[in-house]
Amino acid sequence: MNLLDSVMSLGEALNVSITGIVVVFIVLVVLAVLVQLLSKLIRLFVKDPNAKNAKKSDAVKEDVKPQGGVALPENQTLGTLDLYKTDEKTAAVIMAIVSKESGVPLNRLKFNSIKLIENK
Repeated sequence: MNLLDSVMSLGEALNVSITGIVVVFIVLVVLAVLVQLLSKLIRLFVKDPNAKNAKKSDAVKEDVKPQGGVALPENQTLGTLDLYKTDEKTAAVIMAIVSKESGVPLNRLKFNSIKLIENK
């Protein structure tokens, strides 16, 4: 047996390599389809914890996350507010106006201070 007899020709080598590449791509497509099907199957059986929040309002609500990463409830704000030469009622009106005009809920806004500036 001669060494040259056992070596593949160029055509055979191309045939084997193309067949290998096609097989790899077919397996990748099958795996992608299986992952999609498994994902949909899991969604059917696992209850979505955010489904209750979605039913409460049509607007999309995002949780406020302070630096620690813990989500705040809808009725809790982040931080404290310092008032300078203004009363709480005026500050509440200012915060409500800012929330309304910006379209951001009050629990997502952080007010550090509100100060009355007098015109002279």
